[in-house]
Amino acid sequence: MTSELKEKQRYRDRLKKLNPAKAIKRSRKHFSEKEYGEKIRTNSSRIGSKIVYYSLLLYYAFKSENTPKKAKLTIAGALGYLILPVDLIPDFIPVVGFTDDSAVIVYAVYQVISHIDENVREQARNRVSSLFGESVLNDLEDPSKDSAENPQQ
Repeated sequence: MTSELKEKQRYRDRLKKLNPAKAIKRSRKHFSEKEYGEKIRTNSSRIGSKIVYYSLLLYYAFKSENTPKKAKLTIAGALGYLILPVDLIPDFIPVVGFTDDSAVIVYAVYQVISHIDENVREQARNRVSSLFGESVLNDLEDPSKDSAENPQQ
């Protein structure tokens, strides 16, 4: 097995061990709006429009007065993990660098989905549109539709 294949396997193994709930809990103290904004601005093309959209859903839900404190703690942890300089899989690695961040963001969205209202969705869509252009909006999936289709989540 070549060293590159060994490296890829090592990252797959690390990702399998990722526990999003634990990662969120450990990362709460690292969240700041300034750091989050900077991470999105500098890495949006590498993160991808769907994960940027999901992270913005979390961000605007965090800012909403309608979101309860418990949900805000989950959101702060997920966004803290996204901006955390030390990840399970380092962000600078091409293709797989944001895989662990994506898993944590998606997990958090499904944990707080009931607190993501239409106003939050609209704010997130507007921001994604400004980052990627309006053509991207048609490709975004609304996580609440996934949740309605798969109620066990």
